[in-house]
Amino acid sequence: MGRQDINRSGEMEVFVSVIERGGFSAAATVRCMTPSAVSKLVARLEARLGVRLVNRSTRRLQLTPEGCAFYERSIAILADIAEAERQASSGEDAAGRIRINTSGSFGNHVLAPLVPAFMALHPYVTLDIAHTDKVIDLMEERADVAIRAGPLKSSSLIARKLGATGKIIVASPDYLGRHGEPHTVADLRRHCRIGFSYARAIEGWPMRESGETVTIPITPGIQVADGEAMRHLALSGAGLARLAAFTVRADIEAGRLVPVLEEANPGDLEEFYAVYIGQGGPLPARVRALLDFLAGHVRL
Repeated sequence: MGRQDINRSGEMEVFVSVIERGGFSAAATVRCMTPSAVSKLVARLEARLGVRLVNRSTRRLQLTPEGCAFYERSIAILADIAEAERQASSGEDAAGRIRINTSGSFGNHVLAPLVPAFMALHPYVTLDIAHTDKVIDLMEERADVAIRAGPLKSSSLIARKLGATGKIIVASPDYLGRHGEPHTVADLRRHCRIGFSYARAIEGWPMRESGETVTIPITPGIQVADGEAMRHLALSGAGLARLAAFTVRADIEAGRLVPVLEEANPGDLEEFYAVYIGQGGPLPARVRALLDFLAGHVRL
């Protein structure tokens, strides 16, 4: 078979299905092929490329380093093909998959309510949303866009500001009924303060005391890895939590949580950014559409 006779995009589509579905049989169902045909196609692809793309076992498939690189490029190429076809047929409509990485708090309270409107505007886009409060490597996690709070550390990333939110110390009425409400900054030391288990830009709670901003160290009895877990612990009466205002606004309005020591709130703001990798060329239409939409609709 000559090079011109090879359906490279078809091979890529099948290979991507194998990886994303976790095996030949599942990919065969999606691609309307037999498992044997899928297996043979991948074997032919490996033979033509001269490398092993997946290590096979009786239970699962595992990408080799070469397979991982080929998978990444296949995803990008297939998305570019879909976008090219969409642009040729009906202008620069966004099309293809967008992988978004965001914290659980932002994902649940800000992003999720906006998804229906975005999908209505861009019906040819598919979203793949992952929640984590950890700072991730966009290349390693195959993310097109990450939503992050605070300043950027990597010069290879480009950020678009989405807004800023205040922080509020909250507790449940049940917790305050059992332990009393703190009335001074010093009172905080006798309360259970729920903290994060990962490093923060400021390790403590900034508070206003005697006209100055002081930082109250957190030596929590409870540590968590994400803001949503912290919110649920506060709702359950486990202790005090200092959270972004948008995550607890509805809970406060419903009386599930109560603001604490607002008179000592320093009014500091946490900025949120949509972050993407800057590669010197134009952004894919699907990514540009998402960034424009978020910039115009996010309200913190």
